[in-house]
Amino acid sequence: MRETTEPSAPLLHFQLLGPVRAQAGDHHVDLGARQQRAMLAVLLLRGGATVSSDELIDALWGENAPPQALGTIRTYASRLRTLLEPGRAARTPATVLVSVAGGYALRVEPGRVDAHVFERLLAEAAAARTAGDTGTAHATYAAALELWHGTALAGLPGPYCERQQDRLAEARLAAQEGLFDCALALGRHAEIVPELTSLAAEHPLRERLRAQLILALYRCGRQVDALAAYADARRLLVEELGVEPGPELTRLHARVLAGDPGLALPAAEATAGGPAEDRRPAGAPFQLPAGIPDFTGREELLREVRDALTGAAGPAVPIAVLTGIGGVGKTTLAVHAAHLARPDFPDGQLYVDLRGTGADPAGSGSVLAHFLQALDVPEADIPDDLEQRAALYRSVLADRRVLLLLDNARDAAQLRPLLPGTAGCAVLVTTRSRAVTLGGARQFHVGVASEAEALSLLAAIAGEERVSAEPRAAKALAAACGHLPLAVRIVASRLASRPGWTVASLVARLDDERRRLDELQAGDLTVEATFRLGYTHLPDDQARAFRLLALADAPDLPLAAAAVLLDCDEFTAEDLAEGLADAGLLESYAPGRYRFHDLLRLYARRRAERTETPEARDAAVTRLLDHLLATVGNASRILEPDHALHRHLHPVTAPGTGFAAADEARQWLRREHITLAAGLAQAVRELPGALRPAGDVLLTWSGLIEGPAHRDELRRLSELTAVAAHGAGDLRVEARARYALGNLHYFTDVYEAAERELSEALRLADGAADPLCRHLAANALGILCFATDRPARALPLLEQARHLCDALGDKGSEARVLANTARVRLALDRPREAERDAAEAVRIARATGNGPTIALTLYQHGCVLHKTGRPDLAAGQLQDALGSFIEQQQRGWEGLAWARLAECRLAEWRDEDAVSCAEQSLSIARDLGKTYCQGLALAVLGRAGARLGDPSRGQDHLREALTLFERLGVPEAASVRELLAGAPARVR
Repeated sequence: MRETTEPSAPLLHFQLLGPVRAQAGDHHVDLGARQQRAMLAVLLLRGGATVSSDELIDALWGENAPPQALGTIRTYASRLRTLLEPGRAARTPATVLVSVAGGYALRVEPGRVDAHVFERLLAEAAAARTAGDTGTAHATYAAALELWHGTALAGLPGPYCERQQDRLAEARLAAQEGLFDCALALGRHAEIVPELTSLAAEHPLRERLRAQLILALYRCGRQVDALAAYADARRLLVEELGVEPGPELTRLHARVLAGDPGLALPAAEATAGGPAEDRRPAGAPFQLPAGIPDFTGREELLREVRDALTGAAGPAVPIAVLTGIGGVGKTTLAVHAAHLARPDFPDGQLYVDLRGTGADPAGSGSVLAHFLQALDVPEADIPDDLEQRAALYRSVLADRRVLLLLDNARDAAQLRPLLPGTAGCAVLVTTRSRAVTLGGARQFHVGVASEAEALSLLAAIAGEERVSAEPRAAKALAAACGHLPLAVRIVASRLASRPGWTVASLVARLDDERRRLDELQAGDLTVEATFRLGYTHLPDDQARAFRLLALADAPDLPLAAAAVLLDCDEFTAEDLAEGLADAGLLESYAPGRYRFHDLLRLYARRRAERTETPEARDAAVTRLLDHLLATVGNASRILEPDHALHRHLHPVTAPGTGFAAADEARQWLRREHITLAAGLAQAVRELPGALRPAGDVLLTWSGLIEGPAHRDELRRLSELTAVAAHGAGDLRVEARARYALGNLHYFTDVYEAAERELSEALRLADGAADPLCRHLAANALGILCFATDRPARALPLLEQARHLCDALGDKGSEARVLANTARVRLALDRPREAERDAAEAVRIARATGNGPTIALTLYQHGCVLHKTGRPDLAAGQLQDALGSFIEQQQRGWEGLAWARLAECRLAEWRDEDAVSCAEQSLSIARDLGKTYCQGLALAVLGRAGARLGDPSRGQDHLREALTLFERLGVPEAASVRELLAGAPARVR
């Protein structure tokens, strides 16, 4: 059996200002035990700097570090990597929690860690106060304090976290005091009295808080209460510390007592702190559409957009451009953001729908005339010439603070005449076109709503009680809408107008993808009409690309696959795809990768069914299947160049993606496993002639994978193909699908299911006269019988597999089978034959020159040497094998080699080396979910524990190993059971 690959992961945000949490999208990541979370917090607070293992040990335990502290740190690091990058391919280096010389570093942008954002905002607030911009300082302090959700690093152990808790708590108090100072300067004293009272009670000896409370009370006309607050503060200081209040508090008391008018807020400050509406000039235009009362979510994006409009400094006009597909809520968001920003633009707000997606977009000249009249310019004074009109417009706006909302723009040419000429004003643009680029503008991509936002919108319109009564159905309904706000609003409106409908009943109506777009309409709101606006104006070649790209079932497409579907070269395909992305009909989310929103895909497929012939649609999917088969074959030929399967695959004419080196092939398999599985499954379902090539891809791919996500895709595809082949009576394809399924079950330690599928694969391959599948199935079944302590059953199966190697002319497979046979002969107490076979396997493998085959035979030879009492020689073979496994990034085999090397070191009484090797093995095995390998490593740690003076921990390891081995039903369980009972153990 062959081992290999694994997949990729999501964007993380970390919260330290409260209980430590990590969030990927909408989902909270369970960060494990307290000490593991404490280690994560240490790394996060160090801001990407390298933290040595010794520093981590000191941070977590101080002077009370246990003997196994270093191993525990490694275990935490391994578990955190799995949690923080759940989709990372098995052989891909970690990119978030990385190992660096002597320690670890967490590669996370400061903007995704709330503690770093908090400290940045404090610095910005201080700078604003220094510059005299009290309003901005107040807003920035408030934004910083909103990040807190409890005691920082709540509940985390260790001296480092304790020190950081104190530091952050002090910073929080300083921010609160800064906020109160700004509020007092802005005349907002009344609103802060309740919070000041509470905070002063929590920190009774903090004189600055007391001074702020006294001043706020005095400005509210509560002189008596202000004097009482001073008396209370003085009493506590004298009783608790034996000191009188400081000079600042003493002077303030004297001024309050005297009714000093200088304590009152200056008139200019009071005016500046008043509401914006009071300062708005008479006749200032207010053209913003009404806000939507059920607006929900988008808090972070709203804050960023508002900051872009109001936080810029310098002579340039702030411009924010919102882009995204139709129905995503750009206009709703823009209107909401504009209402929030109104206080910063007291001279008015202008709005226009530029009709950029329609057949008759608004002309810049007519918009200028409309705006100039709104700004009190008489119609007779407005020039006819566009340039003169724009110049007058800029002159009128000079020295005014006006917000412009330019909705639904077509292109930059339509917008440029409408831009003000000087700072003070700001411009907010919405457009579907990604190609709308304006100098100095900040672009914001408006994506679909999160699940939580979609559910909140659903509840706001249809009613909270209906959503909470059917939470699972509500989530399914939001998912059926692709979390597109327009679609969610439509289904929510339908529910609101039909009180007798259940949420589940509407989900059922949306289940049929062919009818889903028809169901997504309510009154004059329809999803299809929104999409049609964008599609209608596409050039013919882009419209065809839109239709054909949607035919693939894959959730996203690499450029090579897009070119195959479009039957053109990659340069042309990229131009077409990027044009669709510019039009807001396709997402270009990474270089050379494209994806549709689910509902846009349905719309594109509907257009394809109405425009393309069935033959043209089938031809596109067939081209994709041929491309995938050719590329998997190319990967296999470079990763396993001596394997016989290359001579037994369905012939293809497509060249596929080529690879110059093994690493490139592995990268492709890791990156494209979802595209590969989706493309093959679609071909099996839709194309009559796809079974044979699909079976060949399964056979090839099953030997090249490693990692949970890859396995899930392969399992679903194998099951689908086996059922389809059985229905078609194709024994060859069913045998290959059953082999892939059995191989997969073996590598996921589901031995009973593996034996059932592999036995069936062998029977079907015999019937189909398929020597390749017979060989693979017999070899795999033999290994399985050996693993489950049935060597007498294993031997004839492996001999059959070796005999078939001659017919296949495959020396590499012969070496692998012979190495497996050596282990079986040893289990049958035939050590000389075992050593002969193992040595011969290495000789044959070296003659092939194939690295993976040589490494596998060295590993098996090492195992045989160890079990025949020569651990020193065994260690040499295992180290050579280990080096190859690491170089080839075969992490499953690497984990096993570390475990077997640990056993050799234990036999040589090199206990600390054994522990180090076992910990490496355990870390890899847990990353990959390898139960058997975990058991081997834990058994070594258990035996070493007693020798190294920690018998209790050793017993814990042995008990955990026993649980794993018993679950698998392997003979190692008996060995560990004997160790736990104190008897001498037989170790296989």
